[in-house]
Amino acid sequence: MQLTNFSVLTFDCYGTLIDWESGIINALEPLLAQAKGRIGREQALEAFARLESAQEAATPDMLYPDVLATVHRQLASEWGLQASEADHIAFGRSVGDWPAFPDSAEALAYLKKHYKLVILSNVDHGSFARSNERLGVEFDHVFTAQDIGSYKPDPRNFAYLLDRLADLGTEKREILHVAQSLFHDHVPAQAAGLTTAWIDRRVGQEGFGATMPPPNMPRPDFRFDSMEGLANAHRASFRSA
Repeated sequence: MQLTNFSVLTFDCYGTLIDWESGIINALEPLLAQAKGRIGREQALEAFARLESAQEAATPDMLYPDVLATVHRQLASEWGLQASEADHIAFGRSVGDWPAFPDSAEALAYLKKHYKLVILSNVDHGSFARSNERLGVEFDHVFTAQDIGSYKPDPRNFAYLLDRLADLGTEKREILHVAQSLFHDHVPAQAAGLTTAWIDRRVGQEGFGATMPPPNMPRPDFRFDSMEGLANAHRASFRSA
């Protein structure tokens, strides 16, 4: 199997293209400062993952800024810390401030020359629009939880993706799904019959960070530790082809 076998790349955004773990920790800093070192980065990310996934499952039609605000409220309560309603709302609106990984924009610009690029993301259009300014590329299609009414790993999200792309004349075999999260993306994408590429942004780190552990360990078809690695592998494959 070669990267040149595909014509469409579908992407998770947060954790894959946008450094959401750094963004989450930066946005939690006012809360974490109260803990005075009692709550470490990985502990905070694991708590976020647990509460975010539970909230998304419980309220699948809730917009992502409201999901985040609810999670922030729950974190403050769980950790016994003080936060105002304005603090909760500010955390919910922080998505556009989360940084892009340094290699994302350049890799996307290169890949855009060879593929159609599609986003399948667990956010709303307003939040993604702010993030897209950091990525510097025009995606061919953007599908969000706001469109679908559910959050990954719900299989409805990948069914929606495949249905919309099929309507546009794209067959499943032409699609490579590119993502960091095994839990949100690789397990349901492979269950839907998609080929996947793992961007292992946490290579060398223990645990799963801001995502839940997958219910079973998938076996991605490709594995890279960065978007730059994916772009370089395509260059090599393209030259040999």
